[in-house]
Amino acid sequence: MSTFLIYSEEDYAYLLQPAGYAVLIAALLIIFIAGNFIISKKEAKTITSKQLAFSGIAIALAIVTSFIKFVSLPFGGSITLFSMFFICFIGYMYGTRIGILSGVAYGILQLILGPYIFAPLQVLLDYPLAFGALGLSGVFSKSKYGMLKGYLLGVIGRYIFHCISGQIFFLSYAPENMNSTVYNVTYNASYILPELIVTAIIISLPPMAKAIKKIKEMANN
Repeated sequence: MSTFLIYSEEDYAYLLQPAGYAVLIAALLIIFIAGNFIISKKEAKTITSKQLAFSGIAIALAIVTSFIKFVSLPFGGSITLFSMFFICFIGYMYGTRIGILSGVAYGILQLILGPYIFAPLQVLLDYPLAFGALGLSGVFSKSKYGMLKGYLLGVIGRYIFHCISGQIFFLSYAPENMNSTVYNVTYNASYILPELIVTAIIISLPPMAKAIKKIKEMANN
């Protein structure tokens, strides 16, 4: 595995090598290309250039705000400046299919920019699947209060995948005399929940809700 990864005894994790970064970038390109040709059973159309443009802007904003961290935890996870919102917003604008594809792409970008690699399954759970779950916000794209409900669903989906990963790979890091499962769910909630609560409050404010609806109309007209 040394061609793609090298183990760091200092970090107790694998570090990406240039070939590993090349594979991830190739995977990202494949997702964008393949995603454009995935046909919905109900909609016989590909992703439009306008959808790609708005989704690309949202992903870029998510990347930028993900670097603005108020708290960073030692085994992954941080409280950021509303970075999860922008991925959930894609699902709200364009539905579950594009939302999940964008979330998976964002997860791979996060892996490229700040990898924490413990095992192959852990990478899958903590990056493409966890961030892809944010796109579940599209379930409520046509519902009343759809942005809020979609955001809550997407973030809960991400939380579940991180908890599954923690339950499989990180229970050994639990403090002594503390139930490992309680540690796992508490650890992940400690960075997911604060950002969820603050963001949910902000997007529920009437001026913000009105602005979000207006942008969605622009993105679909």
